[in-house]
Amino acid sequence: MTDRRPRVLAFGTYNVRKHPRVGILIDGLRRNGCTVEEINHPLELSTAQRVEILKKPWKLFGFAWDLLGLWRALRKDARAWMRRNGKPDAVLVGYMGHFDVLLARRVFKHVPIILDHLIFAGDTAKDRGAQGLKVRLLNGLDRKAINAADLVVLDTKEHEAMMPAGHASMVLPVGAPDEWYAAGEREREAERDGNGDVRSHDVVFYGLYTPLQGVPVIAEAVRLLAERGVTPRVTLIGKGQDYAEVRRILDGVTNVDFREWVEPEQLPALVAGHAISLGIFSTTPKGLHVVPNKVYQSMAAGCAVITSDTAPQRRVLGDGVTYVQPGDAADLADAIERLLADPAELRRAQQAASATAVSFTPQEVAKPLAQWVRGHVRHYR
Repeated sequence: MTDRRPRVLAFGTYNVRKHPRVGILIDGLRRNGCTVEEINHPLELSTAQRVEILKKPWKLFGFAWDLLGLWRALRKDARAWMRRNGKPDAVLVGYMGHFDVLLARRVFKHVPIILDHLIFAGDTAKDRGAQGLKVRLLNGLDRKAINAADLVVLDTKEHEAMMPAGHASMVLPVGAPDEWYAAGEREREAERDGNGDVRSHDVVFYGLYTPLQGVPVIAEAVRLLAERGVTPRVTLIGKGQDYAEVRRILDGVTNVDFREWVEPEQLPALVAGHAISLGIFSTTPKGLHVVPNKVYQSMAAGCAVITSDTAPQRRVLGDGVTYVQPGDAADLADAIERLLADPAELRRAQQAASATAVSFTPQEVAKPLAQWVRGHVRHYR
């Protein structure tokens, strides 16, 4: 028997353009010696729409025809692939794969299934105000998805603690795609070439305005700064549940640019052009046990990052970011003002973010997963 690269199939209705996490794992597995092919028919739903389905599973029927068509295509492609190649060594089901993993379990019998389970449906619904029977049903959906997988990949130890006892799991940070590192490097090259320190006075936030992100805290901090006469250019990108409240808080504040949508391909360069990027600031249970995509991405882009002082963020990010108390707008305003008032400290914070981000490249993130796959390689004659 000759040595060969483990073969992994990335499978499902995931959309890398909208949800880059699975792309990070795919790239990272490849860089760690695995051959990865994709059987992917993206379900064209936004993150908010997918979460809405998880909160209200009956809404799935509205998308049932499209989803069933994608599943038929996935099943057909998977069977054709296995006729040509035999069974893969492992199947990776991408983020928000609560339903896809059930199909994968039926199609790939006796093949290890890896589920990238960044969100628990029940936990997410509860964070957005659901309770009672709805949460219990969604907790049941989480259990079914987890039971269909041989390995569940999570992003923090706090999420891992929510796993059923005895089920195999692995904690991998979310990380950042290559384009965020490239955007940061382009910005540093422009500064070295003397093309202007374009990051010196700008602050950016981007996200879905969900409760865990605490965008009203950001809005209150920006208003406090304006009342002190501190008015950096602030870009707020996105729209969602808390958007109306944020607009109300910032009514009359003139140094804020609201952008409801930026194409994913344009976002890294836009964020990299800012001095400071903001993470999450809520006090919700979910907000206290995640490290969000935007923090990893903003660090890779070379921004100084300010985010809430929570156990998972401090554990994972160490000295790479500036911490403030969750839910404390005054503490956030003070942190922004300190960085903007001290160019040397701002530069130090940007350099610390870039140095820490080196640990969150696709290759580093996926290294333990590649080791797990190699340990489960099927034996062929």
